[in-house]
This record gives sequence, C-alpha cells and structure tokens, in this order.
Amino acid sequence: MPLTETNEHKALREAVAAFANNHPRAARGTGDRSFWQEAAELGYIGVNLPEAYGGGGGGITELSLVLEEMGAAGNPLLMMIVSPAICGTVISRFGTEAQKREWLPALADGSRLMAFGITEPDAGSNSHRITTTARKDGTDWLLTGRKVFVSGVDIADATLIVGRTEDARTGRLKPCLFIVPRDTPGFQRRKIDMELDAVEKQFELTLDDVRLPADALVGGGPSHASGSGGEDAGLLQLFAGLNPERIMTAAFAIGMGRHALSRAVAYARERTVWSAPIGAHQAIAHPLAQAHIDLELARLMTQKAAHLYDAGDDAGAGEAANMAKYAAAEACVKAVDQAVHTLGGNGLTREFGLASLITAARVSRIAPVSREMILNYVSHQTLGLPKSY
Repeated sequence: MPLTETNEHKALREAVAAFANNHPRAARGTGDRSFWQEAAELGYIGVNLPEAYGGGGGGITELSLVLEEMGAAGNPLLMMIVSPAICGTVISRFGTEAQKREWLPALADGSRLMAFGITEPDAGSNSHRITTTARKDGTDWLLTGRKVFVSGVDIADATLIVGRTEDARTGRLKPCLFIVPRDTPGFQRRKIDMELDAVEKQFELTLDDVRLPADALVGGGPSHASGSGGEDAGLLQLFAGLNPERIMTAAFAIGMGRHALSRAVAYARERTVWSAPIGAHQAIAHPLAQAHIDLELARLMTQKAAHLYDAGDDAGAGEAANMAKYAAAEACVKAVDQAVHTLGGNGLTREFGLASLITAARVSRIAPVSREMILNYVSHQTLGLPKSY
C-alpha cells in the first residue's frame, strides 16, 4: 500500500473539489437529482464500477476519495455510500450477466439509483436475527418482512433487500439478497419522522408477500458454478457490500470533519477580540490542530481499508474498514464540536452552517454500525478475546 497518493488520485481530488465547491450547499443531495446527475456525467458516481458496464474501472479507493472531497466542500452525497458502493459492488461482483447489464450502466451514469435494506426493528446490530424471509412459489419468490432506516427509498428505482431463505439440505435460514423495484405490489414505505435535517429521507419498509421473479435473486440460483451467486452465496454478497459501506462512511465523516474544520480555521484567522486574531491563542489553535491530526490519521486507515478491499483481501479489509469507520467517526465528532466551539454563538447560527453538523456527525458514530460493535469486532476478531454474547 502506498503511503502517498498517486498523481492520478491527487488530480482526481482537485477536480472533485473544484466541482463540489462550485455548487451552493442548497443544491446538494439527490432531491432534485441535478447535482447527482452532474457528478455522474463527470464520471464520479460510477468511478468504482467496471468499465465494461459504463463505469470508471476504479475501486472503492477512488469512490471514497470522491465522497470525501464532496464532503469537505460541504456537498456530501449520502447515496454514494448506498447506490454505487454497496449495491453496485454487490451486483458487479455477484450479479448475473443480465443483472449487470440492466443495473450497472444506469447506476454509473446516474439515471437510476438503488437503496439498501438490511436493518430491522427487532434485529438491530444482530444480523442473525433478521426475520425478512423468502420462500419459493413455483419459479417465483415471495418476500415478507420489515426494514427500518432505509435511506432514499423514495428516490431509488429499486432496493437491494437482505432476507433469509431456508436451506433445503439443513432447514436452516441463510441470507440472500433480492432486487426489489420501487413499484412492486406489496412493497410499501413509510417515512420516518427524523429530527436530522438531511436531503436523503429515512424510511420503514413493509414487504407483504412481495412476489418477485426468479431473476430478482442476486446471482440467480441456486448458485453460480463459482459459488459466487444465488442462494448459496448470500453471506459472501452481504459482506462484500458491508465493507465498502464502512469505508465510504469513514470517507463521509472525514469530509464532514474537514469541512467543519476549514470553516473554523478561516474564522479563527480573522476574528479579533483583543489585539490579535483568536487563532493566535493556543486555547483555540491547539484543539483545531488536534482535530486536523485526528482526521489525517483516520484518512490513512480509510485509505488502507480501501486498498485492501480493492486488492481482494476481504478479511484484511474487514478489520481495516471497521477501524477506519471508528476512527473517522470519532475524529469527525471532535472536529465538528471544536469548530462550533471556536465560533461561539456564531457556531449555532444558520449563517455559518455548522450547527446542523452536530447531529449529522453524531450519526457517523451510530450508523451503519455502532462504535461499540466495532470494539466488539476488534476485541473478538483481532485480539482473540472471548465473547459475552
């Protein structure tokens, strides 16, 4: 893994930063799809998807870089974590040829979006308690269950749903992933009333015997000859999507932290109360310097995780992705808090746009996996300590 970025990556950062900084924050998000579509036309949304299907041929390294720079400009796109990173990755790695042809070019050029549904009301962080189940009815599937905190369902053309189906050999339930188009009968959504002010809304989904054709199962099935698709590969597919999700969430948090820090530094350079700008005082300068250090360290771990994932080291990427998400979330929360504190009362005004980041930064500690579950992962998987659950 290189410790410094290539010239190509530096150029990509500069180009994305220039693009994102030229758009007012009011235009961000995917509500009107204009910013999303412009980014897609420049190749940013599908930079990680295969060239053969209209993508940029890069990886999560490049996609996370794009999201970080958009966040640093104050224009993050949450659905980049979901549509190209999770869903695009899963389909490109495990989808049938027909699924790849149908979805990947459209995800890459921005004409279609895909949401991702895994969390359930009674399962929380325990994916083994997922109760959304799929059963065969002739050649079709019937999908029944509930999902919560699903981002952007209203603007997505389909949702990648994580369910479970019965193993014919053992009778046990095993994970499987289905592509569910938005207007499928029985597929209902309800917007969750969130205090978080975000462009991308959160939804609860209800699936009541949703009838899906056989080819809705990612990979088709029962399985590909390679063992990478269909009913027998749901667990592989799931983790292939969750590692990019953690890496991209880390990039999202780092970008947000950088944005807050840059606003605070600019303010501290100019704001004068006594004889010198407040940034000359160590009580102001040192916490901002510490925030910068923490963000840079988190970025290094994020780059390591992305590099491992793109190199095909799923096991190594799993550990690094969790660590990156943890470090980035902590760094983001501290950077936002210090930025608001630096501005004092001004930090809570709409004019400076920092107060809204307090809640948003907190989300990075919770989603898509809490910091406590990451500590559990590291203590069990890395340190070899026994489980308490």
